[in-house]
Amino acid sequence: MSPGQLFLLTAALLHGCHGLWYPRGIGTKPGPQVRATVGKVWPKVQQQQNFPGFLVLRTTAFNFKVTGVDCDLMRDAFKRYQSVFLGELWMRRQNMKTPPYKSWRKNRDFQGYLDTLEVNLLKPCEVLPYLGMDEAYELRVNSPERQGTAVLSSDSIWGILRGLETFSQLLVPDPDGVAMIINSTAIVDYPRFPHRGLLLDTSRHFLSVSSILEMLDAMEYNKMNVFHWHIVDDQSFPYESALFPMLSQKGAYSPHLVYTRDEILSIIEYARQRGIRVIPEFDTPGHTRSWGEGIPDVLTPCYDGDEPDGTFGPINPIQNITYDFLHLFFTEVVELFSDQYVHLGGDEVNFECWASNPAINKFMEAHNITGNYAQLEEIYIQRLIDITDELNASSVVWQEVFDNGVDLPGDTVVHVWTGDQSEELAKVTKAGHPALLSACWYLDHLSTGGDWQKFYLCDPQDFPGSEEQKMRVIGGEACMWGEVVDDSNLATRVWPRASAAAEKLWSQATVSDINDAAHRLEEHTCRMKRRGIEAQPPNGPGFCP
Repeated sequence: MSPGQLFLLTAALLHGCHGLWYPRGIGTKPGPQVRATVGKVWPKVQQQQNFPGFLVLRTTAFNFKVTGVDCDLMRDAFKRYQSVFLGELWMRRQNMKTPPYKSWRKNRDFQGYLDTLEVNLLKPCEVLPYLGMDEAYELRVNSPERQGTAVLSSDSIWGILRGLETFSQLLVPDPDGVAMIINSTAIVDYPRFPHRGLLLDTSRHFLSVSSILEMLDAMEYNKMNVFHWHIVDDQSFPYESALFPMLSQKGAYSPHLVYTRDEILSIIEYARQRGIRVIPEFDTPGHTRSWGEGIPDVLTPCYDGDEPDGTFGPINPIQNITYDFLHLFFTEVVELFSDQYVHLGGDEVNFECWASNPAINKFMEAHNITGNYAQLEEIYIQRLIDITDELNASSVVWQEVFDNGVDLPGDTVVHVWTGDQSEELAKVTKAGHPALLSACWYLDHLSTGGDWQKFYLCDPQDFPGSEEQKMRVIGGEACMWGEVVDDSNLATRVWPRASAAAEKLWSQATVSDINDAAHRLEEHTCRMKRRGIEAQPPNGPGFCP
């Protein structure tokens, strides 16, 4: 076989396997590599039945009509989505080359105008989002029993929010840029998993409040409901503590690169309005070098022989002042952040400094801990979990805490991020713990364009175990660690790659067709861009209309 023939065969195989990728310069005809769908929903809904015909929504005449319970969360959402409709239509008009002539009037499938979305909240409006909240909804547009109308109903305000997002995605600007078109359909929808998260790391690079709010907007567009805020780490401590102000004053990169308490509260409120929980992570005993700038005594001094070498290791687990400090600190954290859960970290603890410290070794000898520093970590984590239990907060920990044999309360969530995820999920769920998966959704592991596919192929319940075990997987998170990400490239690195995880966490397990997903993701990426999210192209050459 000649080199040219081998090249063409490779191209054919790539096309046959995925239906997406052509080697550069190879293609059947000009145009986008993957053609976008029109008016398809991301993440894919659970059940949908389409009917003939479409309605036209004129943004100047359209309004939301509350037919059930009313509340501020709902009214705020109406304002948001009115802005979305107007923004998408304005962008369409900006790109028009010909004057409008209302071509939909001549289409035989045109069945009239839609001037109202009836919104029927059936139960009282809840205040705070929480794990396991009801996000189910039903949406009917020009269905046979209610022709010419659109009705969104749910038992929960959180379901109303998710249904409004779906309604917004069904709308597409008409070719003339004068109105929005929506096809006749009936949808019953709900999430597969209750925890669908995005982790952002604000220690390696400080992220502005505006960037975080933009990520919350994008999370709403992808029906994600947990912002995991890895707020501090070795490199910097940008969290402003009221009780211990020196932590950020000395531990942050700069006094200007700090999240004030008012800013944190504004982020929590912005997320709440979108049905998104904010779970803070204060990772200890490792990843704490920046803590020692403000409170030096909390870290373990490292030794070279019999003398301190001037460096510090993990939090010192053998002194009472450590736990006095932690009790006060986490009391403040639990009061400031409104969620039931706090992430305690517990990963990647370097034992070398502990092993070098004479006082640590003397403590271990006195307590019959024979050289196993994982047992020392167990003592520390156990006391920390006792503190959070006392504060009526539930805990999330990275998997090393479980792997090292810490006696965890049954409701402690174990966050799986490394190693053989199938084996780890099987162990964690067999032990009776709720589990979160992130191992296959590390957004900082960069590849070429289209690497969303590897995220899309991951399923949180793909491990050997009973149905009862699989039900203990409460969801997962896409993780954007911050070593090479700041305000300048955050959105392009996260989206639409995190959208792949969002669909795997919302849609049925049987939704696994990459070809179908590619076309819908092409549309969804353009949709996010129209809404101000600088998402990168998902599928190679193409354009956003």
